[in-house]
Amino acid sequence: MAGTQRYLRYIIFALICLILLFFISSSSTVPTANWPGYASENPTDAVPSPQSPAGQNGSEKPATSPNGGAKLPPATASGDRMNATFVTLARNSDLWEIAKSIRNVEDRFNRKFNYDWVFLNDDDFNDEFKKVTTALVSGKTKYGKIPTEHWSFPDFIDQDRAAKVREEMKEKKIIYGDSISYRHMCRYESGFFFRHPLMLDYEWYWRVEPSIELYCDINYDTFKFMADNKKKYSFVLSLYEYVDTIPTLWDATKNFTKTHPQHIVKDNSLKFLSDDDGENYNHCHFWSNFEIGNLDWLRSDAYIDYFNSLDHAGGFFYERWGDAPVHSVAAGLMLKKDEIHFFNDIAYYHVPFTHCPTGEQYRLDHKCHCNPKENFDWNGYSCLSRYFELNNMAKPEGYEKEQ
Repeated sequence: MAGTQRYLRYIIFALICLILLFFISSSSTVPTANWPGYASENPTDAVPSPQSPAGQNGSEKPATSPNGGAKLPPATASGDRMNATFVTLARNSDLWEIAKSIRNVEDRFNRKFNYDWVFLNDDDFNDEFKKVTTALVSGKTKYGKIPTEHWSFPDFIDQDRAAKVREEMKEKKIIYGDSISYRHMCRYESGFFFRHPLMLDYEWYWRVEPSIELYCDINYDTFKFMADNKKKYSFVLSLYEYVDTIPTLWDATKNFTKTHPQHIVKDNSLKFLSDDDGENYNHCHFWSNFEIGNLDWLRSDAYIDYFNSLDHAGGFFYERWGDAPVHSVAAGLMLKKDEIHFFNDIAYYHVPFTHCPTGEQYRLDHKCHCNPKENFDWNGYSCLSRYFELNNMAKPEGYEKEQ
């Protein structure tokens, strides 16, 4: 009896093994799937890839998106480079804000062109600032200290009068009205940055401030564009200056033009600056936290004479003259109107204003990420319409939607 039971167990075990072997062999015969985009062993069984739709012949392959398969520009563009540099006025405490700006400029433009970058400070730059910025910039970096005489009160300024003005502006809550360092900065940007020894090596500059943003790819050399088209000054934003910061700037300018009429060129941009043939200033100016310009023009006798005249008038300290209206008035009177350029294609942000290029196709082609509804160009406080009218330029298609 025991032997019979043992044989039955062997038979049941053998049956179980046979059943398991059957299922294993059956599972191994499941056909392999042909995934899209890969050819199977039998070409006739291949599943057509999205790039080669079934039934289409020829070498032309249609794009799979409405952008037409646009390619990224080369990491380093071909061609000669201009004698040009970026320039930034910053302090060590600005490091992480200027790092953001550098990253924007490098990603959108300079990784293709590798231009140098000059950093200027009224103090010594520390090692951390140098290490971080050098690592971010694709060109060479240079670090300069501003001479004390360029960042201090000139001996002809009445310190008591200047202090009283600052106190009055503080009470009126005028932006930077009580700041001494801001006044030194405006004076320095107006009359000295282009004369720093590090800047004397260059012919062209692009000014970059901390915390700016570039919204679109720039696939051409802006410096070469300026040179080839005989431009000497450029901008992306223009607006009205705070009236209380420059009450006598135009009077000082008219005194200068009477003394130095030889510096005022024909076919200039006076109508951008004045609505009554130069009698009064309408306060329009180019926002100078962005500018690409010619350093030889700033170092010219005409501009130096203008700056020296303004400096001795005292308005940098007795009022709060900004470098933006100073540069703008100088460019408007001393340059021909066709020597000033508006870069519609350089999308730019500096708190609180945005320039987002007008024109949807341009924004798509250049991978812009700005919101056109935030574009300041056609805002009532913008002066861009005046610039277009002065130069008989047609406003870009679609500008009405951004007013």
